[in-house]
Amino acid sequence: MLAQAPVLRVADAEASARRYSQLGFAVEWRHQFEPGFPLYLGLRQDQNWLHLSEHTGDAQPDTLLYLYVPDIDAVAQMLGVAGIDDMPWGRDIEVRDPDGNRLRIGTPCKI
Repeated sequence: MLAQAPVLRVADAEASARRYSQLGFAVEWRHQFEPGFPLYLGLRQDQNWLHLSEHTGDAQPDTLLYLYVPDIDAVAQMLGVAGIDDMPWGRDIEVRDPDGNRLRIGTPCKI
């Protein structure tokens, strides 16, 4: 089995984790070398992993992450997004997390 864990650069990992909890992610673990050092969080939603890092060298700000969900209409309503785009691969929306990372969230086409 192969699993992925995208790493997103964030200024406040705990604040970002609260935002991602709206999408069903929960903090699995926290790492900090010592108090006052950057925080690194591992989040999980079922078999999906996401790492949030306050370390400046781990990732570039303004990253784009695509997340698949079973019901984009429900997610769009929960996030307060009015327009859903119909694309060849499915229906999706785009929002930003507290650090400006772009999240495209969509439901794939039924094949």
